[in-house]
Order: sequence, then C-alpha cells, then structure tokens
Amino acid sequence: VYAHTRSDGQGLPEGLRYPDLTPAIEQCIASERPDAAIRTQTAEATHSGVTATPSLRLHDRETGKAVLLQGPIEGDALLSAMDMLAAGDPAATPTSEMPADVVGDMPR
Repeated sequence: VYAHTRSDGQGLPEGLRYPDLTPAIEQCIASERPDAAIRTQTAEATHSGVTATPSLRLHDRETGKAVLLQGPIEGDALLSAMDMLAAGDPAATPTSEMPADVVGDMPR
C-alpha cells in the first residue's frame, strides 16, 4: 500500500519520532490490532463492491438506497449523486463516469 509514498513504505528515518507518540500508542502500533482492523475493513469494503480509494458511499436512510462513488469525486458529481438519491428516481443508475470523461467539444 505504501510502496509509492515518498519514503517508499519504509516509515520514518531512524531516530525520528512522531510528535506526541506515547508508550501506549507505540504499544498499540506494535500489536496485531491495527493489522487485524485493516484486514477486516478491507474484506468488508471488497464485499460491498469497493474497488478503488478513495471511495464514498452515500446512503439515504429514508429509502434505503445507496450510491457508491469510487475514485476522486468532483463536487458537481457529489451533488448530482445526492440529488439522484433525494429525487428517489428508480430509473437513475449510479455511475463512476465523470462528465469530463466523455469526450466532447469542450476544451480541456
């Protein structure tokens, strides 16, 4: 996951510490607990259809409908997805395609 970070996944250089890192936090990080939580969340996300990060699931509590938006989402696309859920339009189908993905006569 962190292979393409600036530190190539190696963490902090030797001798450098995160600010305010307490012994309790160090013990938690060194334990199996964070890895177990990450594995559980990864399995849940995969099971629910998440295939990209970042991802955002909008859930309408009144209707029970949900829309999964994957990848970076522009503000207009987020507002459109919210409008789609609020309208309760059964014909509306969620898509991850952005309006700018469609080649048209608009300059880029």
